Amino acid sequence: MSAVQYASANPRLSFPPRAYAEMIGAAYDGYPLEACGLLVGEGTTVRRFVPCTNEAASARVYSIPGLELLRAERAAEADGMQVIGVFHSHTHSEPYPSPTDVEQAPDPAWYYVIVSLKREAPEARCYRIVDASINEVPIAAG
Repeated sequence: MSAVQYASANPRLSFPPRAYAEMIGAAYDGYPLEACGLLVGEGTTVRRFVPCTNEAASARVYSIPGLELLRAERAAEADGMQVIGVFHSHTHSEPYPSPTDVEQAPDPAWYYVIVSLKREAPEARCYRIVDASINEVPIAAG
């Protein structure tokens, strides 16, 4: 796996305050298991957060049920948007993609947001994962 690079060609992933707060809340709600959800929006702007079930029911991996993904995609399309990324939490590790996260990254166009609950305050970081290359993308919340 290559080292993390800062994706200067990629602009910031922007969140409205409510969607960002809902994502952080979902991380806490899922604890001690990994939580997950989908990011719906346009381009580099998240318009809404869709919490999902962690089908794996695990503290180490996550899996979004296909039906939940399909429903989120259809709802996004009906509103003129699309699923632009996915969020999951790391309960006891850094907000950095694990080898499993990299292997299972389903779409190179998606943004992958990881919220770590390792410290007192949650820490969110975003990445693009393309051909096992991990590039960090800054997050703008608010």
